[in-house]
Amino acid sequence: MEMKKFEVLPRHIGFIMDGNGRWAKNQGLKRGEGHIAGAKVFKKIGEYCADLGIECVTFYAFSTENWSRPQEEVDGLMDLFIDYLIDGDSRLEENKERQMKLKFIGEREGLPQELLELIEKAERETKDYNKITVNIALNYGGRAELVHSVKAIAEKVKNGEIAIDDINEDLISQNIYTSGQPDPDIIVRPSGEYRLSNFLTWQSAYSEFWFSDILWPDFTTDDVDAVLEDYQKRHRRFGGV
Repeated sequence: MEMKKFEVLPRHIGFIMDGNGRWAKNQGLKRGEGHIAGAKVFKKIGEYCADLGIECVTFYAFSTENWSRPQEEVDGLMDLFIDYLIDGDSRLEENKERQMKLKFIGEREGLPQELLELIEKAERETKDYNKITVNIALNYGGRAELVHSVKAIAEKVKNGEIAIDDINEDLISQNIYTSGQPDPDIIVRPSGEYRLSNFLTWQSAYSEFWFSDILWPDFTTDDVDAVLEDYQKRHRRFGGV
């Protein structure tokens, strides 16, 4: 497949993977089938972003609020994450070729032990890859991330490692889950919703946004191209003229 060429690529794209349940309902399927379809799209879009040369991509997979969903759906999602990581063993050479570093951002507490072990294994095996970082936001909430950062900084103040006057934006950025990564240049939300839903709250201060009515399981590489074509037209001034 011949890939399109873009004059300017975002360094970091965030994807809010929304609409799996509605897609399944429209197809007369159970919600779990929608999540399975969405997982296939996640894999395809991640690989496409790697091939394009994008430095970072973050996928919103499971929020801290998603625990309130029916237990059957939550269990199905956890099994889906486990299956994805187990299947990843068969793609080791492919991931190595693409140099895809996997990083899971969010709270680890509360996740199944089998999933935690697979997360640690995936991060360990890909830690030295350097073409693209694929962040999977799992049990993630933007406000919870800020609480995590504040607690880490407060502990350093308590231990005398830093003074209160040392606290600034850079220090907070150094203590969030995406420390060392560029902030998202553009955040993509399909499914017809127009909100962040607690996604990358700190990092999105100057992000561009791209919304559409496409349900996530219907999202394609052509839609990624549409996002990037639109991004070429944006004028990012960061408060300047």
